Amino acid sequence: MTMLEIGRLLRAGTTGFVVGCRVNQLDAPVFGGLTRVSLTDDYHVYGLIHDIHIDDDGLVRQLVTASGVSDAVIQDNRVNRNVPVEMSVLTVGYRHGDKIYHLLPPRPPLSLDIIYLCDAAEIRSFTSAGHFGYFRHILRASDLPIAELLAAHLQQAQAAHHANGQMDWTNAAVQELITLLRDDYPTLMGVLGALGEIVTGD
Repeated sequence: MTMLEIGRLLRAGTTGFVVGCRVNQLDAPVFGGLTRVSLTDDYHVYGLIHDIHIDDDGLVRQLVTASGVSDAVIQDNRVNRNVPVEMSVLTVGYRHGDKIYHLLPPRPPLSLDIIYLCDAAEIRSFTSAGHFGYFRHILRASDLPIAELLAAHLQQAQAAHHANGQMDWTNAAVQELITLLRDDYPTLMGVLGALGEIVTGD
């Protein structure tokens, strides 16, 4: 598994967790990205990034109202100071041993556990396990931008599968979403609208 560290866990529950990271780690994680927290060598929790939040502090408040702030000062504030950056992650499954489950994990990760960004091979492994069971966790998160989160995730998963010659994965995923949302027309239309641009191309 890829070991690209993107932060450490601040707080967690069964359905999701919040990650803290440095600004210079922000070039890797993206909205909809699949992440992994490894609690032990054979127990890993997976989640999708659904929000990246950059807080202000006293110095930032002063800088935004100052005139003529140089690029050097801005870069120093971003790189050398501990600018508060948080990522919120929705739990979508876990791995125990060699088996992946699209269920909520038996226990959440712990504070200060390291969060890794999954590579293409791990994305394929997780999204191919079972039959899109992890979609349930996304669709019931009514307080999240479901359509945009699904579109961002499917775009990244599609790229991972297409790179491995699995060209039919996206169509199968969309068909499963249509089935799951057949009784919720407004949500279905929102999801299909967001997915429209990624289904026809790479």
